[in-house]
Amino acid sequence: MHCSACVSKIEQALSAVDGVLMVTVDLSSKSATITGGAQPDALIKAVQDAGYESRITEGQMEIARKQKTDSISQIHQLFPLFLIFFYITVFSLILNRSNFQLDDFMYDFMGLFYIVFSFFKFLDYKNFPASFSMYDPIAKRLPLYGWIYPIIETLLGLSFLLRYQLLISLVATIIFLGITTIGVTRSLMDKSELQCACLGTALKLPMTKATFIENLIMILMSAWMLLRGDFYTIF
Repeated sequence: MHCSACVSKIEQALSAVDGVLMVTVDLSSKSATITGGAQPDALIKAVQDAGYESRITEGQMEIARKQKTDSISQIHQLFPLFLIFFYITVFSLILNRSNFQLDDFMYDFMGLFYIVFSFFKFLDYKNFPASFSMYDPIAKRLPLYGWIYPIIETLLGLSFLLRYQLLISLVATIIFLGITTIGVTRSLMDKSELQCACLGTALKLPMTKATFIENLIMILMSAWMLLRGDFYTIF
């Protein structure tokens, strides 16, 4: 690699490899930085086919292996969370199978969400507050809040399932989960390696974007229902 034309040619060759998201070729160091999940052998072959010699350093190979291992490990750790969301969705659909109404489906989904998630928090209740206080802004300043949070979730779950005091429950969902989401966002931005307390401490879940997404789903559903303004009770 001797000139800008070589750089352009190598960038084009690497960009055509499956799994490559971005390529940066540096002429001075005669190196290329690739972002994505492409296989190392495929990258080497692409450069060689373009008429240049190439190799991946041991350090780069180690980084690639570690990233792949971390990605697989994270997916494995988050599997219980995905499975729970799947079951909550399926049971919400079953509850509304005879006469499907979007409002009822969303209320049942939110109700089951709270009940299931509070259940896991109670499994290791004594350790939950400490884990929760690592990222929740209120729990950091008020330890008691960590102890009563699972109870709040249970009450909100029952409220949605029974269609009782829906306006209060929707507003409370936005407030409580909104505050927690702020803490989650800060942790993700700081790249803090914390355990997510969303399913308590019995299941060792890492703090990831999935935690942010699950809270955001509940907040958006609550905001949608508030905008619709259809609050009713079965009593």
